[in-house]
Amino acid sequence: MNQPMSIPYWRLSGFYFFYFATVGTFIPYWGLYLKESGFNPVQIGELSAILNGTRIFSPILWGWIADHTGRNLRIIRIATFFTAAFFAGFLFIHGYFWFAWITAAFSIFWNASLPQFEAVTLYHLKTKAHHYSRIRLWGSIGFIVSVLGVGRLLDDQPPDIIPIAITVIMTLIWVVSLMTPAIQAPHHQAAVGIKQILKKPELWAFLVVYMLLQLAHSPYYVFYSIYLKHYQYTPSLTGFLWSLAVFSEIVLFIYMRRLLKRFSLRTILLCSILLAVVRWLIIAWCVDYFWLLLLAQFLHAATFGGVHVAAIHLVHLYFGDRHQGKGQALYTSLTFGLGGMIGSYYSGYYWESFGAQFVYSMAAVFCSMAFVIAYVWVGRESSQDKAVLS
Repeated sequence: MNQPMSIPYWRLSGFYFFYFATVGTFIPYWGLYLKESGFNPVQIGELSAILNGTRIFSPILWGWIADHTGRNLRIIRIATFFTAAFFAGFLFIHGYFWFAWITAAFSIFWNASLPQFEAVTLYHLKTKAHHYSRIRLWGSIGFIVSVLGVGRLLDDQPPDIIPIAITVIMTLIWVVSLMTPAIQAPHHQAAVGIKQILKKPELWAFLVVYMLLQLAHSPYYVFYSIYLKHYQYTPSLTGFLWSLAVFSEIVLFIYMRRLLKRFSLRTILLCSILLAVVRWLIIAWCVDYFWLLLLAQFLHAATFGGVHVAAIHLVHLYFGDRHQGKGQALYTSLTFGLGGMIGSYYSGYYWESFGAQFVYSMAAVFCSMAFVIAYVWVGRESSQDKAVLS
């Protein structure tokens, strides 16, 4: 895995490793921790909606500051420090009111760091954007290490271990950000202004597609572990299923450069969305069949990995170097933010009213809608494919 010496490969990879190690502890197990702390599905959905709701404005705010100042890395260091500091509050407080306030406080900073680090990574890669997948795969490795490790701990330890583990890993993210070399964002005059970019119908079709995909993923992120526990899956087996999904993602990242040479971004995106429809239907109706759950987790390579790599390249192409911070922020805000907030809220509300099968079936419906929009509007220009590999 030799990389050009001009790229700080291990420091960039280290940030992704610890960032997604946090995600690998938070997403699979935070819902379980909240449930064990006495919160009901509606409250869990609301707390998750708060977390995702801050993504609507936080990345845009920090993205505009970063593009205006060119200080992406300084913003990342500030954001990661306050993320860990605020999250540590969960070690001392109890009750829905305080959980809601701390969730809002830490997530304002938490949601600022990754979009800016994506921009920093692309600035370091410059014309070698095809190396992105090899750096990003270490995030998937971090996810697997944490989801398996914490799952094993929960077999013997109380859920109180979860906020402790997350606080420690968040602190390590801040430490790695201090070690990452700064790079100045390009200051050449942009060929296209941000207003002209925002007038493109294809851009908004792309954002709607990814908002629908994130809306579909939300019940998976919030309730999948609770869903498996209801069907008598142990924490270790739950962690195995989560890690299997991310392992498949790693394999895809390793071979993504070859895929990008053979297939267009449009083809990768459309195939990934179709596989997402299949995945959510399997999870909805085949939870009793372990081998089908294994297949559903392998499909994560497409439903997250494929669509994510396509998104990063498309954002880079739509916004260019000069507006990259704004572009990554807008993408995060409208997809993970708005889509995640709506998805978390509706899944929590309907989980009790109509059940898990209805919620995951609706996820398949949302992905079907995303496929139609993407097929009609996204990625039809062949010039985009050439830009990815230039």
